[in-house]
Amino acid sequence: MTILDLHEKKQNGKKISMITCYDYTFAQILNSTDIDCLLVGDSLAMVMHGYPTTLNASIEMMVLHTAAVVKGAPQKLVVGDLPFLSYRKSLSENMSCVEQITKAGAQAVKLEGALGNIDFIKHCVDSGVPVMGHLGLTPQSIHQLGGFKVQGRDEKAKKLIFEHALQLQDAGCFSLVLECVPSDLAKQITQELNIPTIGIGAGVDCDGQVLVLQDMLGMNQGFSPKFLRKYFNGAEELKKAFNQYHHDVVNGQFPNQKESYS
Repeated sequence: MTILDLHEKKQNGKKISMITCYDYTFAQILNSTDIDCLLVGDSLAMVMHGYPTTLNASIEMMVLHTAAVVKGAPQKLVVGDLPFLSYRKSLSENMSCVEQITKAGAQAVKLEGALGNIDFIKHCVDSGVPVMGHLGLTPQSIHQLGGFKVQGRDEKAKKLIFEHALQLQDAGCFSLVLECVPSDLAKQITQELNIPTIGIGAGVDCDGQVLVLQDMLGMNQGFSPKFLRKYFNGAEELKKAFNQYHHDVVNGQFPNQKESYS
């Protein structure tokens, strides 16, 4: 799977499936599924490391997790997030972060927002690095946005997001994530752009969808935003397995004779 395959899917009206992944074990499983592409998101700061926001993701974290995912899913398109402020410094420092993510094996990088990023995106693309954009709810700007809230509800905000989408396409982005925006705005952007849109909380008219793996597997208890569909009751099923193991151990039922060496 390559970025050209994503463009072909949009041209042919075929939907794109994307899911986050942060480790080798899940990557191996996903590699043998129909999922199109994997995002090593900076959400790993929350999901894998327990921080309250994505702001604590470091370039070292992103490189480590990206390398693990790439090893486990060599047949998938893997996109690596550029963490908070890693692309808002000097060009040399910014490109160093891009280099580390791509040398870890990611075929593309993702960054949030358009303001102040257009020239950098052009430089990345001119340097041979595919870039995925991200508009709407941009978690790295959580303090500026005042929380995890839907963006683009009024006409002024809708117009700005639409304009930024066009700017990101013109800068060379191969795809665009639209997070937590009204579905009519996402539909308008999707119809206007030549590049694929990937929605999360942005309605069905986007060219594709992305969910956080642990969220859609029901492993993140207490987290149930409107856009999330849980495909598995992961937390409860895992607790059942752990408790069954505990029961078998304390009652001398594990290991049995077949599970022991003579």
